[in-house]
Amino acid sequence: MSITERSAITADQVTDRRHWTGVPSTSRWLMEARHLVPVLAEQAARLDETGEFVDEAMELLKEHRFMSMLVPTELGGGGATHAEACAVLAELAHGDPATSLTFAMHTHLVAAQVWRHHRGLPAPVLARLGETELVLVSTGAADWLDSSGSAERVEGGYRISGRKAPSSGAPAGDVLVTSVRWEDAPDGPQVVHASLPFSAEGVSIDETWDTTGMRATGSHTVVLDDVFVPDASVPLVRPAGVWHPVWATVVGAAMPLIMSTYVGVAESAARRSLELAAAHPDRPGTAAATGRMLNSLATARDTIAATIAMSDDLHFDNDLELAAAVLSRKTVAAEACIDTVRWALEVGGGAAFATSSGIGRLMRDVHGVLYHPLPAARQEEFTGRVALGLDPVTGT
Repeated sequence: MSITERSAITADQVTDRRHWTGVPSTSRWLMEARHLVPVLAEQAARLDETGEFVDEAMELLKEHRFMSMLVPTELGGGGATHAEACAVLAELAHGDPATSLTFAMHTHLVAAQVWRHHRGLPAPVLARLGETELVLVSTGAADWLDSSGSAERVEGGYRISGRKAPSSGAPAGDVLVTSVRWEDAPDGPQVVHASLPFSAEGVSIDETWDTTGMRATGSHTVVLDDVFVPDASVPLVRPAGVWHPVWATVVGAAMPLIMSTYVGVAESAARRSLELAAAHPDRPGTAAATGRMLNSLATARDTIAATIAMSDDLHFDNDLELAAAVLSRKTVAAEACIDTVRWALEVGGGAAFATSSGIGRLMRDVHGVLYHPLPAARQEEFTGRVALGLDPVTGT
């Protein structure tokens, strides 16, 4: 076995024919994702340079019915497990991180609906997904507990307005899942959660996404201009600025998926650096840097694998303790992913610094992890307050 072959095995840590998520390498979904990686890789550098959206990749995912992979088979979907979806996202990131992240933002919304289905709660979008491969777009990252925009109560529903960013996958979106602040509600400021079609009157996209990394995710601003939302499309109205269990559902379903994309980015950087280092494996300092890189990668993988286990294939209890524990691991994994790519630049030597290595692009992409809820300082305060028996939000 050559050094290059051994390096590839080290980067993947292939043991007992199981992915680090615990998914067997023979999983249909994982195998299909791996077949798509070379196709996605062909466009990744070009789309990063131009900032164009990954529309062809999204169509490819639709063709392979990835949009409904998490939907239970009895509802016409693929019946994939939560862990399988995480494994797929990590693999797709080897081809194109932007495609993986865009897909993750769709998939986390599906996962939350599957959680509801497991609890016997209404989840009507699942059957529609199984039939049509709809693309769901979320605005939740920036909205969090307070939300933004304005809602007005009218007969039969609400009139909502606002600018929602980032909205990853907006150019391909079929359904927008959002929330808007209802400041003048009778019982004090409320947040109206709603789903609405992109085709609704008053919905448009302002192409504002021009960033350092993850440039092809199409995370533009969705503009809502006096859009009517019927009551039937409003699953929840909750107090603004107050913790609500819906966020524990989102965190438990979403974080393992979103973070799997970034673990995949770190894996890709490690693989590339090891292939470059194979030309000069005895260069002073390379072995130690490689060890540090693989330590960071192991930390990222193990930490996110723990969140997958905690989510219990979307059967978890959506309590505050679960949210605090998952968010804590998100911070640890985020740091480990960034560290992995940083060490990859050193392991690969001068060749890694060349644009052609692709590691520089991965370094920019991996820093997107910092902008998913919650940022480290807010997470540490949140988790710390939960541990101390304090209100995690209001400071009371």
